Amino acid sequence: MDKNTSYLFSFLLLFIYTATVGQVQKDTTALSEIILKASPIKTSIQNNAASVSFIGRKDLNNSDGVILTSVLNKIPGVYMQQGSMNTTRITIRGIGARSQYGTTKVKAYFEDIPLTSGEGETVIEDIDMESIGSIEIIKGPNSTSFGSGLGGVIHLFARETSLQESFGKSVTTYGSYGLVKQSLSVGYSDAKSNLYSSYTHLQSEGFRANSAYDRKSFNLHGKQKLNSKGSLSYLGIFTRLKAFIPSSINENDFKNHPEKAAATWAAAKGNESSDKLLMGIGYKHQFSEKWSAKTSVFANFRKAKEDRPFDILKEKTNSAGFRSTINYKALLFSLPFEASIGTEFLSEKYDFSLFKNLYLSQPGQGSITGAEFSKIKQKRNYINYFLQIELQLSKKLFLESGLALNTTKYSLEDVFRHTTVNQEPAYTFGNVWSPRIGLSYKVAEGTNIYSAISKGFSAPLVAETLTPQGKINTSLKPEMGWNYELGFKGNWLDNKLYTETVLYSTQITNLLVARRTAEDQYVGINAGESSHVGIEFSVNYRLIKTSKWQITPYFSGTINNFKFKDFVDGNADYSGNILTGVPNVQWNLGVDLSTERGFSLNTSFRSVGKISMNDTNSKYSDGYKLLDIKAAYTFKIQKFLKAELSTGINNATNSHYAASILPNAVGFGSVPPRYYYPGNPRNFYGGISVAHIFL
Repeated sequence: MDKNTSYLFSFLLLFIYTATVGQVQKDTTALSEIILKASPIKTSIQNNAASVSFIGRKDLNNSDGVILTSVLNKIPGVYMQQGSMNTTRITIRGIGARSQYGTTKVKAYFEDIPLTSGEGETVIEDIDMESIGSIEIIKGPNSTSFGSGLGGVIHLFARETSLQESFGKSVTTYGSYGLVKQSLSVGYSDAKSNLYSSYTHLQSEGFRANSAYDRKSFNLHGKQKLNSKGSLSYLGIFTRLKAFIPSSINENDFKNHPEKAAATWAAAKGNESSDKLLMGIGYKHQFSEKWSAKTSVFANFRKAKEDRPFDILKEKTNSAGFRSTINYKALLFSLPFEASIGTEFLSEKYDFSLFKNLYLSQPGQGSITGAEFSKIKQKRNYINYFLQIELQLSKKLFLESGLALNTTKYSLEDVFRHTTVNQEPAYTFGNVWSPRIGLSYKVAEGTNIYSAISKGFSAPLVAETLTPQGKINTSLKPEMGWNYELGFKGNWLDNKLYTETVLYSTQITNLLVARRTAEDQYVGINAGESSHVGIEFSVNYRLIKTSKWQITPYFSGTINNFKFKDFVDGNADYSGNILTGVPNVQWNLGVDLSTERGFSLNTSFRSVGKISMNDTNSKYSDGYKLLDIKAAYTFKIQKFLKAELSTGINNATNSHYAASILPNAVGFGSVPPRYYYPGNPRNFYGGISVAHIFL
């Protein structure tokens, strides 16, 4: 037993002994009783005819507070790969698994403000975890209210101040590989106002070469009740990021030198820097018991630069839009009925320029900006119209239905060559209709079965629509998918045990494939069909709840059978092959322990199966297992002064694994393909927070 392992077990023994003398923190809110906020029509998880996962602030506190990866990977059906702190890919039920870089085909929002760009790329890894209050994840195309998320929707909600409380709080965390996180937050709440604001500075040297990370973020969120019928909300998030990029490495380096960066990226000191501002304001009005309305307007500004071995990219994004819903709630033929009709509009301008990178001319200096050789202006617009209806057919039977209409438009202008790329002022994929219907039946109190059928789509990225000649491929079509779902949600043993199981089948046509033509160039094609069939399950059990302590074990997982049904790319036929880029099985086991005296212990053991790394299924990554442990002690220094000490270990068993893979990596010339992003070895962290509460 090495020194670190000995220290770990000694600490846990001391912790468990101390915890037994405490008294348990009361926790009476059952998971099934949570009211979902993302949907325009509010309903409980229990009665909702869809697979929706909820992540509360307590779940976020159980992590290291740095990035959402370990939190999201506890959710069955969700897989977040983390190549580095600024290189992630989120897939839901295998949708988006073949994306080369970043998250696509999954939509994300922060308080009704889209985090997904006008062309469908989603970035949530730079959202500071201190600003998040809760997360709701809708898996599959199970919501007609959020447009083109074929894989699903991730909805983040801002952290709020507890009612009738004001506070100031400081949090400092230190960890392995130069991790330092410092956060200051303040909050105020009374009968009419709620305000929360935070500033966080996160730094890390990283486990790998050329992986230093520096992020500063400021968050402001508030709600103001104007009168008995109207309320105002506002949100602002500013993020300044400088992150170096180690990129992927080949198999030999992965096995023997995982700390290395890709040679070209290290020589160029590849990195990205950006300033991003997200802001929005919303108004909610209750006209009467039957009628209500909610409207929000938002804007997103981003200026960025990325130094890459093959070129230097400078980009600028400006977007603005609004989202509005009107709800009507009444009785229809003596049956409880609610309908919501709404629209969401986004207009986005994206400009980018490419410059030669002259890093080879002066070795050791890193990237050097050369002559500009490309400059493109893009305009992206989409508008979604949606209708959602919920009808209680009887005391036990609930009907949900909806319909959405989306129109997406792109236009390109080649400023460098002074030509307009597309033949029309804007190219559109036409009107795309997305229907949904679901039924939920209450078998017994706290036990429901449900079924749902829905249709979703995902529009191609602008880069996928371009031919090698820079023309828009007008024959390219959006991916379409029909989703079929059968689920069970049940409470047992006086609400001590909550279980959920869902069987699903998503059949996708017009499968979009990124065919790689060069190190930084891809061509999109519609290559066939894929089948996504799987089972997801989760169990939460309040094993012990006494005056001394509370122990809650949990277990969740997914088993899938994702395959290409009909996939022909040129002369290659991959029909029947396993889908690239997603594990075949994934499960999580953990225990949460807490006492009223303020001690808590959280453990999470995650197992991830093998992943096919290319469409031919000739190469697989190894499965891996990770153990994360966190312990904390909260105590009062004075009547209104509260402190918390915490410590934790990620990857406690020191597993060697690929935290992310690059699907269908290609080696050019004699250079072997670079499939692998190594995960961090065993790493430690510890922190202290001090909060002053003003009652």
